[in-house]
Parts: sequence; C-alpha cells; structure tokens
Amino acid sequence: MPVRATKRGAARSPLAGSADVIVCGASFAGLAVARELTGSGADVLVLDRYEIGERQTSACAAPTAWIEALGLGAAVRQTFSELVIHLPSSTLRWELPWTFSTFDYRELCAGLWEQCDGARFETAVVSGRDAGAGEALVVHTDRGDLTSPLVVDGLGWRRVLAHGRRRIQPPKATLSRGLEVHPPATGEDLELWLDPRYVRRGYCWSFPAADEVRVGIGSFDPRDHVREPTVRLTRDLGLEPEGFQGNWIPHRMRPPVEDGVFFVGDSAGHCLPATAEGIRPALFFGAACGRELRLVLDGRQSRGQALERYAAACEDKRYAYERMLLAQRFVGRANPHPLLTTVLQALDRPRVVTRAFARYGALCPPPALDPR
Repeated sequence: MPVRATKRGAARSPLAGSADVIVCGASFAGLAVARELTGSGADVLVLDRYEIGERQTSACAAPTAWIEALGLGAAVRQTFSELVIHLPSSTLRWELPWTFSTFDYRELCAGLWEQCDGARFETAVVSGRDAGAGEALVVHTDRGDLTSPLVVDGLGWRRVLAHGRRRIQPPKATLSRGLEVHPPATGEDLELWLDPRYVRRGYCWSFPAADEVRVGIGSFDPRDHVREPTVRLTRDLGLEPEGFQGNWIPHRMRPPVEDGVFFVGDSAGHCLPATAEGIRPALFFGAACGRELRLVLDGRQSRGQALERYAAACEDKRYAYERMLLAQRFVGRANPHPLLTTVLQALDRPRVVTRAFARYGALCPPPALDPR
C-alpha cells in the first residue's frame, strides 16, 4: 500500500495568490481536467490533501481501451476478457466484447500527471469557497486562500465546494459504501458475487492484479456494515484480509455546476449506478469539463457558456444513469429472490451479453478522450 508522503510541519508553508484555473482533487477526474489544459499556456493549479497517487480508494480497474487511450498501458497489472458471476445456485461466465484491466493506482496517476505539462501541484486541504471580486471565486484551504475565475471540484463524494443542501452526509444520502482488502495472491478470473450470504443489497468482487487480489463488498444501502462480510468472503476464498481500504460511492447524478463551480467525478455523482464503476466516468466527464475550460482560456467562449455546455453534456447522460439506477434498485430488492437468478440466466447468451456490454461501454466511451 502507498506510504503517506503528504507535506507536514514546516513544509506546509502559507499558500496564497491566484491562478487561471484551480482544480481541487488530484485523482482521476481532476487529473483528466488538468490534462486537457496542457499546452494552453494557462496557470493551472491542482490541489489535493494527499500527494498524487498517494491514496487509493477503489479496486482500480477499467476498460483496457481507456487505459490505452491515455497512453498508460504500463500501469496495467492484469487483463480479463471474461466476467464470472456467482449466484447462490449457479455460476455464469460471460465473454466480454471488450477487455477489462486492473492497474496500479500510483503509477497511473503519476502517468496522468506527467501529461499535465505546465500545471503545478500543491498539497492543501480544501474546505470551501466564496465569491470574490467579479467572476473570481475564493477557494479556502488550510494553507490560505486562493482565487481563480475557473474552479473545479473533483474532491469526491463530500462535494466540498457545494453550499448548503447540496452537501451530503451518510447514511441519509444517495450513497453506496464499499470496502476491500488486498491480500498477496494471484488469480485468473474477474469475479462478481450476487449472494445474500455476504450482502443483500449489493455485490462482491475479486479482481486479481498480478501479485495481489482485490477482494471487496459494495452495498447500495449506506446503513449496511461491510467489514465483517468482506473478511468472511476473503477467508472463504482461502485468503487472509489485509490492506483495508474503503469509501462512500455516490450512485445518483448531482448538479454538475453550481454558483460558477464545475463538479466532476464523485462530487457530481458520475459513478455509474448498479456497477459502481467510477474511474471511466471520472475520466470521461473530467475530459469533457477540461475541454470546456480550454475554450474559455482560448477566448472562444465565456465561463457562463462553459458552465451551460458542461451541464448539458452531463444532462445528456442522465437518462442512461437513471436506467442504471433502476437496475441497482432491482438488484437490491430481488436479491435473493429467484427472479434475479432467472433474469441473469436469461441474459446468459453470447449475443445478449455482447449487446448489453456494448451499450454499457458506450455510456462513457474512450474515443471521447484525445490520446496524447
């Protein structure tokens, strides 16, 4: 697991001044935004409480085409062409129309940052924002206040730069919760479990990544406790749980813009419902946001136009997200009802699987990201 490298003590000197763009959050969404601004000549400042790549919070897997589009294939640890789904009474093996890969979080984030040529990075805890002079926004951090007319919140589910009711807190929120362990081991299959013995309103996973297996449980109900079933599943697989990590996962879209701020990734609820896949949407919408900011920096549109266009791009996906949310609710209510097994077994046909995953992959396709 990554060793904490965040600046402490005297190294955390006061931070002040302004930038053309301030990107709050240096994980997938924030780095995708900054990447799109490469070569713009703008002063782009990226902020995060941790060093880049320091704190992994997910199973770190994505469609291989996305990783290749980024030019970061070296970060891939293992690639899968099939998905194995375990039900209480049967096991399905689906051949996917595209491959899925686990990757090294630190390496992929470092590679993304290398592509953000010209941007600068500072460790700082972002706590909020206020209006400044003109269109400027003031971003509050533990090291001081910063100003910029273009501010992005990619800080995750807490939606830190939102005001009032837009902020969310578990367990009374549209959040799922996930926990996983990283025991040293090897495996050959990308596996999911829909088994109420471990979690009723959610699913379990085992994602091999070369020299470790990422085993976890995700619940669509934030009130569910997931540590005990995660430990139990891991031991049922003949492994010992170690390297715990977890996070809250938004499962419904939130407003992508608010009071002049752009929200991307989990702060905008871009994680896909039902599957809790958040990396691909974070890259997709981060790139979309970055392109709109690039047009502002180039003088080809105003900030207001960028906010409208980015909001429209997110809204264009809302219907698909709502359909995925219906699927999530179905799983939550039908498991362990035999109806869920019946539906999945009915889908167990190569042509149906190919069509379903092709549509799923088209929600946030890799061609939207311009490889550099």
